[in-house]
Amino acid sequence: MKAKLLGLFIALFSFSQELFAQGCSQCKLLAEQNAGLDENSFGSNINGGILYLMIIPYLLLTFLFRKQILGFLKSFFSKKA
Repeated sequence: MKAKLLGLFIALFSFSQELFAQGCSQCKLLAEQNAGLDENSFGSNINGGILYLMIIPYLLLTFLFRKQILGFLKSFFSKKA
């Protein structure tokens, strides 16, 4: 078991860092389009893109598990009162 974990660990770290550092297409597109803008405007655009990419999984998970979330909240507040 330890040998398998060690082998997996070595395999994961044997890949080149360049494989994992390619960046997302939206960030790359914003960086190319806004090359002539000042630093504050560029940072604002990149942050907006990152927030957009970050919120999608949370919205999907909330939609998929809405019944479980509502059930938990109902049981939590009914026990508290």
